[in-house]
Amino acid sequence: MGRPTSTRRGRVAVVALTAVCLAYAPIAFTELWPYADPGAPAPGEWLLGRTVSPEFVAEAVRDRMGPYGRSLVPLIVHSVLGGLLMLLGPVQLLTAVRRRVRLHRTLGVVFAATVYVSMAGAAVYLVRTPPERAFSGAAFWIVLAVILVGTVGSVTFGVLAAYRGFPDLHQRWLLLCYGFLMTAPLLRLEWGFLPTLYPGLSIQDVNRVAIMHLGALVSFGALLATRALDRRTSVPGLTGTWAPGPVMVLAHLVGAAGLAALVPGFLGQGAEGRRLLVAYLVPYAVTYAVLAARAAGARRAGNGWAREEWRLHLAALLLAPAFSAVMVPVLERAMDLDRGTALVAAAGIGCGMLAYTAVTVVSLRVLAGRELLRRGRTTEPEPAPPAAALTGAGAGAKEEGR
Repeated sequence: MGRPTSTRRGRVAVVALTAVCLAYAPIAFTELWPYADPGAPAPGEWLLGRTVSPEFVAEAVRDRMGPYGRSLVPLIVHSVLGGLLMLLGPVQLLTAVRRRVRLHRTLGVVFAATVYVSMAGAAVYLVRTPPERAFSGAAFWIVLAVILVGTVGSVTFGVLAAYRGFPDLHQRWLLLCYGFLMTAPLLRLEWGFLPTLYPGLSIQDVNRVAIMHLGALVSFGALLATRALDRRTSVPGLTGTWAPGPVMVLAHLVGAAGLAALVPGFLGQGAEGRRLLVAYLVPYAVTYAVLAARAAGARRAGNGWAREEWRLHLAALLLAPAFSAVMVPVLERAMDLDRGTALVAAAGIGCGMLAYTAVTVVSLRVLAGRELLRRGRTTEPEPAPPAAALTGAGAGAKEEGR
């Protein structure tokens, strides 16, 4: 592992990430204080009121008051620690890139512990709040629950990878974890942006639009960061591919079938359904184009490892619509949802869950290669001693016999 492959692009990405995190941290620290103490300073509300309108903010506060009131203390813990994570993330990235090993490890322990406690606060809110009574409804509740599980799972695998001495897998899982954490500031950006694109949209409508692509975008960003930091062209023990041509063809066919099942459901919901469909398809198409282009570029450059990782993530992205299509009736029956809500929830979790699966497959791919390499070393026959050594040993044996 090393520094970003393109210094300029890497610096721009790090600066942009740091700027977003630094801007969001004070918002996260103070966002929920007005719910406990009306009139308390809330820079996020102040900024949103001037970006969109005071009415938009008042509606958001009114709609969140009931669901948040039942779990206010755990949510404040979740939000305040979320602000701390926004500060720890860029520091961890910089210490890793600059190889400040001791500082990186120390802050890593703090980061992981903060993630667990922060997510525990969010879990309390989700457990205490029935999905249909959650802020922005059942679909938003489901997406939040999946993001929570993905965040906890990725930080756990990242810690285990570090403990077992797999820095490349550690980096992948922690970047994915931070990607999931970035859904919070990115959602706030959409609160300010989408009402200008769709005038009159309520904050609950904005949330439904945002969950169509946030999971895909943050996992895609984590993958881009992973590939920028991993300059290896091969990984020890890896031979062949887990994503050969026939598998990719099948993935395209399954993905097309999944899209064919999802699209009519959105179109049947009128203007809102078309808006949600655009919010799903445009980021999906952009992500597909970038993954396919990067995989092709890696093949031309002879970078077998990069090509393998790009293709595994591309296959996962292709399968995401089919996964969502299958999940629609499952959510509909398991959670007693109407068809439209189940459709929105299934589409909202598909790309993120399949990206998580792709990182899992990549990890297994690396571990399998290392296991094959280890077995090859253990079954390798002992090298024969030189002839001179054999002669000497024979002469020594004769002397002992005398």
